[in-house]
Amino acid sequence: METPTKTYVVEHLDDDLGDWSALEYQTIAEESAASNAKFCLSSVPNELELPSSIKHIPGMVIEHRSVEEICASAKDRVCLLDPAAKLEMSPEDGKTFDIFLFGGILGDDPPRVSLGSIPYIDHPELKINEHESTEMPFRYVKDQTGKPWMPKGMMELIIKDSEKGFGDLL
Repeated sequence: METPTKTYVVEHLDDDLGDWSALEYQTIAEESAASNAKFCLSSVPNELELPSSIKHIPGMVIEHRSVEEICASAKDRVCLLDPAAKLEMSPEDGKTFDIFLFGGILGDDPPRVSLGSIPYIDHPELKINEHESTEMPFRYVKDQTGKPWMPKGMMELIIKDSEKGFGDLL
C-alpha cells in the first residue's frame, strides 16, 4: 500500500463517543483510506472505550494526544478547515498543506456560514415506516437524488433510535 499523501484530523472533544459519531468517524476513515489518505481522531480520552467498529479501520489513527502535540513540528503544513475563513480553499492548497484539521464544522447547528453552491437540505424528514417519520434537526448535503447524504448505516441507526421508549432516552 502507498504511503498516505494527506491526513484529515478531527479533534474529539467529548468524554464519550455515541453511535452516531462512531458511524461518522468510520465513514470518514473508510473514505480517507479509499483516497489514499489517513484519518486521525485526536484527543481521545485514555479511559474512553472505543467501539470495535472503529478500532481497526485501515488508515485510521486513534491518538490520545492533542492536535497541537501531534502537529507541533509541522504547523506550517496544517490547514484549518474553518467555514468562517476569509479565503476559500483551492486546488493549490493541496500542494501547500498535508494535514487538514476540521474546526468549527462538525455539529454546528445552525451552521455559522453559508454552504455557497453546495446543494443542501435543512431539517429533512426521514420516513421510518408507513406511519412514522422523523425530522432531523440539522442541515445535510444533498446526494445525487436530492436526499440527505448520510453515512452508510445511519438510516438503520435512526430507525433503531426511533424504536426506543421514553425511558430509554433518560
